[in-house]
Amino acid sequence: MGQRIAVTGSAAGARIAYAVTGTGPPLVYVSGWIGHLERSWALPAERAFYEALADGRRLIRYDKPGIGLSTAAAPGAEYTMDDELDALEAVVGAARLERFDLMGISLGAAVAATWAARHPDTVRRLVLYGGWARGADIASPELRHHVLGLVRQHWGLASNLLADVFAPDADTDAATRTAFARYQRESSDAATACAMLELAYRVDVLDLLPDIAAPTLVLHRDRDRAAPLAEGRRLAEGIAHARFEAVAGRSHLPYIGDTRPLTGAIRRFLGLPARHRGAALTLTARQREVAALIAEGCTNREIGERLGITERSAEAHVERIRARMGFRSRAQIAAWYGAN
Repeated sequence: MGQRIAVTGSAAGARIAYAVTGTGPPLVYVSGWIGHLERSWALPAERAFYEALADGRRLIRYDKPGIGLSTAAAPGAEYTMDDELDALEAVVGAARLERFDLMGISLGAAVAATWAARHPDTVRRLVLYGGWARGADIASPELRHHVLGLVRQHWGLASNLLADVFAPDADTDAATRTAFARYQRESSDAATACAMLELAYRVDVLDLLPDIAAPTLVLHRDRDRAAPLAEGRRLAEGIAHARFEAVAGRSHLPYIGDTRPLTGAIRRFLGLPARHRGAALTLTARQREVAALIAEGCTNREIGERLGITERSAEAHVERIRARMGFRSRAQIAAWYGAN
């Protein structure tokens, strides 16, 4: 699968980048804390998760204001739930959606729940993963203060720490863990990351949950290290007729660890076969050599000199890699190679 990236403007003046993958009824995906449409597409595990969701659906993802390829309306201002909803509204409008399935993960679960409560006629089905109703309940005041201070003052160190919290199952895969820590820093500066994390800690959607009318599936890993299992149960208990499923695992990020129980449950809930037609993306031996040199920062001329081929041949190899992998830039090729 490939993804098509477009840009729209929000009512507040933010520039919102969004990506469309697959065909079929629309599924709008609200991400958690931070992300990057291009960088995420270059991480094999994350891309495979999105492709599983997009098999039989038109998956629509977007970068939040000030994150990834999007820009904020007022950089440095307090980040609020209104900013989240403004971005979601902009994407829904740009994609010309009237009714759609909606999925939110982590902080995005609270955003998706708020939208479903306020716009009940637009949401066909709702999926919430790894979420919480009150941010104040997911960590003690002391821990919140420590994490926010670390992100604000030592973003590099904090990104590594949060990789341990969000994706402990990546500990056995050094390449994936390193790629994710770097991916966080490439997605956001420290100030924006801190502002969004502050929103995650102060969000409170408890009073809105009874207003959600859409059929709802709430999923949570039973040993989630970032959001306790009890928070997922509380979300489900507040929504009439919501179905709650605890899935084995400890990683907060849905695409790290065993993803099959998650994607299978989501696809069944959306009326799709549990299994999807995913296939691992591969390159030829020569293409992998070229990708390795791109990851080293080599130009096409330098690649040609290292491999004993012409600069034009090196350029052709780069373009074939981009076409085969659905990438738009050399940076994506480098990120993909680094995560393998």
